Amino acid sequence: MIGNIEVQSRSGLGTRAVARLRGQGLVPAILYGHGEENVCLAVKREAIDNMIKHGTKLVNLSGAAKDTAILREVQWDTYATEILHVDFARVSATEMVTITLPVELHGEAPGLNEGGQLRFATHELTIACPAVRIPESIRVTISALGVGQAVHASDITLPEGAKLVTPGEVVVVAVFKPAGEATPDAAAAAT
Repeated sequence: MIGNIEVQSRSGLGTRAVARLRGQGLVPAILYGHGEENVCLAVKREAIDNMIKHGTKLVNLSGAAKDTAILREVQWDTYATEILHVDFARVSATEMVTITLPVELHGEAPGLNEGGQLRFATHELTIACPAVRIPESIRVTISALGVGQAVHASDITLPEGAKLVTPGEVVVVAVFKPAGEATPDAAAAAT
């Protein structure tokens, strides 16, 4: 999904200038990449909040800078309540980008009805894909997971043109039998 954001140029640098920007409801930002000069920008806080809320990674910038960029980094305050700074990196539509995306689990694992417990081990995966095809998240279906089974990063179907950067042997989700629970055969043998 490609978002649209209007940006303003900012000339003031330093702590006081940035504090004044934030007081006006703006977030300081920088645009860099592709061998071009870095551009200091300011973006409305609501626009950045909406991008983060909707998981938008790719944006068309308008106003002081007219570029297509990827949201590369967001800096938060100590309590993760206020956005302090945003980094945008220039990209072209055909360029391959490396990005970390959240994992979403879908379905219900049958192993849970057999006394197993679900362990969601890896909440994010890193992939390389064309900039125009960045998904919002990576969907993992767990409706076939029984006790003792796992889904590894290499088992996940990625969007067209995407390649897995996270090592394939990384366990994303697994269903396991809790330790200390006796199996029915072991309980019968004990009595």
